[in-house]
Amino acid sequence: MKIFGEGKVEKLKNSMVSRSRMKLWLIRAITTILLWTCFAQFVTLGEMFGPRLLKGWPSCFSHSELPLVAELSSVPPKPILPPKRLYKNNGYLMVSCNGGLNQMRAAICDMVAIARYLNVTLVVPELDRTSFWNDPSEFQDIFDVDHFITSLRDEVRILKELPPRIQQRVDQGMFLSMQPISWSDISYYAHQILPLVQKHKVVQLNKTDARLANNELPLEIQKVRCRVNFNALRFTSQIEELGRMVVKILREKGPFLVLHLRYEMDMLAFSGCTHGCNTEEEEELTRMRYAYPWWKEKVINSEMKRKEGSCPLTPEETAQVLKALGIDRDVQIYIAAGEIYGGERRMALLAEAFPNLVRKETLLEPSDLKFFQNHSSQMAALDYLVSLESDIFVPTYDGNMAKVVEGHRRFLGFKKTIQLERKVLVNLIDQYQNGSLSWDEFSSTMKEVHADRMGSPKKRIVIPDRPKEEDYFYSNPHECLQLLDEPLEST
Repeated sequence: MKIFGEGKVEKLKNSMVSRSRMKLWLIRAITTILLWTCFAQFVTLGEMFGPRLLKGWPSCFSHSELPLVAELSSVPPKPILPPKRLYKNNGYLMVSCNGGLNQMRAAICDMVAIARYLNVTLVVPELDRTSFWNDPSEFQDIFDVDHFITSLRDEVRILKELPPRIQQRVDQGMFLSMQPISWSDISYYAHQILPLVQKHKVVQLNKTDARLANNELPLEIQKVRCRVNFNALRFTSQIEELGRMVVKILREKGPFLVLHLRYEMDMLAFSGCTHGCNTEEEEELTRMRYAYPWWKEKVINSEMKRKEGSCPLTPEETAQVLKALGIDRDVQIYIAAGEIYGGERRMALLAEAFPNLVRKETLLEPSDLKFFQNHSSQMAALDYLVSLESDIFVPTYDGNMAKVVEGHRRFLGFKKTIQLERKVLVNLIDQYQNGSLSWDEFSSTMKEVHADRMGSPKKRIVIPDRPKEEDYFYSNPHECLQLLDEPLEST
């Protein structure tokens, strides 16, 4: 009994000690939590109200002290994807684009809109790798392909490649390849192309530039074109990062003008414009024109085309025009172009008039551009981004880049774009050079002619049955401006 009683006492003592230790541990834990909570609140107040609180203390939440925090905060949040659009698939549409970057860009927008309207599945478009530029870049080398697919999933189903079963049919030649008719309205695709897709299961459109009309289309179709152009077609992170770098370098020195000087060998050979060229250069350009069978026009009267306003301005003409328009001599001018035909000899007068001429090659290190060499479309993408950000954009020819950039700048808030009236302009230049006009008359007339050609809001000019002569949809997508109240991101 005695022994048993002593055992109970011992157990009771051990239990009391254990409970005391537990209470002590709980008190310490609660106190620690309270202290850390108070400290966190104190630091938060310090961050909110500036350096007066915790002055001189190293903040455990500062970006300098915790590079990992900075790194994590710079990671964009995972985007919320739109819900997939469910529809009965009528077949598969393959697309082979042709031309340069911006010609293909517009074509991709058209093809997405067509695929959406026809309720078909679109395969990521194939870019032109056989044209004059001979650029081997694929879609994913220029555009963010995953963003392209996911951002449009509530409109149309897009695949990186055909399903294996369908690919087998294509490999066996069981598909239709064709060129759609230029400037067609949507009824052409509904009544002629859709039945072919349903019959063959797979249709490849192998020439896609300017295959959809500018006007008289359902508003829904125009909105899809806009959405693709200003949201879905985002350049790769590598291209966008380099574009931001160029813009930052330019901005550090003040405002800048982008001059799209389309005085390159391919354009001169194609257009037959040889004003200012010597005999040897004229012969070289003619040989090149005849070397490309798909350039249909061979015999060209250069001076007649120039007087009609159908030629790109020469560097010398461009210098006179910019001076006459009152462009500041000291402004930075970024040349958005490839190699200028004639090189420094032809650029001399422009460089004398505007000494702050720069190019991506002069702003960046060779190592920055090494991955872009021999990839003209990627180089053009870089110029595109810089052109969007410029204070003024001046194209010397209304080619595809000039038109698409003009429209994109309108969408971004009608940023200043000087649309040169070349037919009037070359006549004024000739009058000034032959002494018929004084400089003051030349300059004042030039400014008057271009007063309402600065990219301000206006409706497109519609010319029925003459789509090549009317305003291009992508140069003035006024339907897109109605989307500004909607959650539509720009590139």
